[in-house]
Amino acid sequence: MPDAVAPEGRRLLRVEARNAETPIEHKPKWLRTRAEVTQTYQDVRNLVHSNELHTVCAEANCPNVYECWNDREASFLVAGSMCTRRCDFCNIATGRPTEYDPGEPARVTASIAEMRLRYATVTGVCRDDLPDGGAWLYAETARLVHARVPGCGIELLVPDFRGRQDALQEVFDSRPEVFAHNLETVPRIFKRIRPAFSYEGSLEVLARASRAGLLTKSNLILGMGETREEIEQAIADLVEVGVNILTITQYLRPSKLHHPIDRWVKPQEFVELAALAERMGINAVMSGPMVRSSYRSGMLWARAMRATGRTIPANMTDLAEPGTARQEASALLAAGAGGRAAS
Repeated sequence: MPDAVAPEGRRLLRVEARNAETPIEHKPKWLRTRAEVTQTYQDVRNLVHSNELHTVCAEANCPNVYECWNDREASFLVAGSMCTRRCDFCNIATGRPTEYDPGEPARVTASIAEMRLRYATVTGVCRDDLPDGGAWLYAETARLVHARVPGCGIELLVPDFRGRQDALQEVFDSRPEVFAHNLETVPRIFKRIRPAFSYEGSLEVLARASRAGLLTKSNLILGMGETREEIEQAIADLVEVGVNILTITQYLRPSKLHHPIDRWVKPQEFVELAALAERMGINAVMSGPMVRSSYRSGMLWARAMRATGRTIPANMTDLAEPGTARQEASALLAAGAGGRAAS
């Protein structure tokens, strides 16, 4: 049996003790990324460090930071560092939040302007302790970015706000370029993976955003125990509620206290699922082992805009240049990174 105490000194949850019985899995060879340090990356990195800016990219040690910063895309975390819920795949600390900073949207906007970003994603922890779940922080950030940083797209990756219509409407009314809410997994294992969320509730959040006329986006994580048939049904459910953009990625276990990895999904399966999702009606898909829900968000937004026949603003047309992201499974296979994994 594992120790009853976590590294930080608290007692283990029952699910953490069960998870810890499974050793950390070894990554396959195709799960690799390459650091490409360009002048643009250096410029953004220097701004982040010199101005003490806070990005998910740097603070979460994202392996894709080089590629995204080189294309002047970045992700920010709002609403504090303590989440009121615990998902079995997530590395964010769970507990009772103490900080609430109404000046955060202005500071994030100033950071986006200082970094001269072309596209920014704003996400955050669940704040069930707040009457609006933190919705105002997201909405105000979108409003300020639109007002003060013309030419920069803003994507809001939000929790479900317990389904509160007033909180969701606050975010809808801020008119982000993309409204994102992650489904993450399939119904059969959903309650173990996301016990404080609801599969049907997450689909309803996305349906409401679609009905509000927003481009909508979600994410599926593979390798947590789902079957291929269940993945395909989850994609069908997302299509039914009008989701425009989908990312599909491999689960990477943050620690031995988190949900064990069920399988390593080969690059070829990611390619197949991307093609299937597009045939089923998703407008823009990015699928690959190292793809993350906010990876190359600007590129995905532009793909979805073209696919839905929407006009891309003149000051954002550079995001619409055709291209393939480095971590897309199709690019990995084309470069031979999948190797025997694809066979």
